Amino acid sequence: MDYNLEYLKRLISKSAHKVTPQKILILEVMMSSRHHLSARGIYDKLKEKNIGFATIYRSLNLFIELNIIKKIDIDNITYYEMKIFSKNPFHIHFKCSKCDSIIDINNKDINIDYIGIIRKVEFEENFQIDDSDIMFTGICDKCKEDTKWQDQQNLDG
Repeated sequence: MDYNLEYLKRLISKSAHKVTPQKILILEVMMSSRHHLSARGIYDKLKEKNIGFATIYRSLNLFIELNIIKKIDIDNITYYEMKIFSKNPFHIHFKCSKCDSIIDINNKDINIDYIGIIRKVEFEENFQIDDSDIMFTGICDKCKEDTKWQDQQNLDG
């Protein structure tokens, strides 16, 4: 039994919404994904289950409302990631400008510094920060290696 999924089902029920098989499937896709997913990405993973786009969007909006997932807008595309049960609720994102990958930066020291910045802003400005996003853009390690290999081939050729 997946206790995290059971908790999310109870959370949805307590909010006076129905726990449907479609919502459960969407949550399972979100919880099992190691990548940030767009609604299209979720649809592609579930199209064999006959779940329509409208159902996916309604479910995603409910999950956002319940703080189960987080919405991230990058280059006019909306991505979603788990907020509840996330190992790093505050983390930095990196978007590769070559392959369009979105990568979580999971460096413990950097994330501690990030949380420190959040706390400092809260204290000094008397804010309550509920969420934040930092996005770096550049070229990921894999694309850098591919570029180096391609450059070497051009020199050798």
